Amino acid sequence: MSQHLRVLRENGFARVRPEGARRLYAVDPSRLQEADVWLDRYRQFWNQRLDALGTELARGKRARRIATTSDTKGTT
Repeated sequence: MSQHLRVLRENGFARVRPEGARRLYAVDPSRLQEADVWLDRYRQFWNQRLDALGTELARGKRARRIATTSDTKGTT
């Protein structure tokens, strides 16, 4: 966990405030907004492909269900 927090802190996504023996971390929302803006350029591209992948997975699941049902009917 400490390694993850260190990476976030070193890259400006989190701030740390020492309080006695503890360190309190806080997310820096402005850095997350910058990352969101950068990612937004790629969202439409990936959303279309992920939607297509979801459709293909659903088709495969349906085909397996139909095949299983057919196999079950043939054995009774």
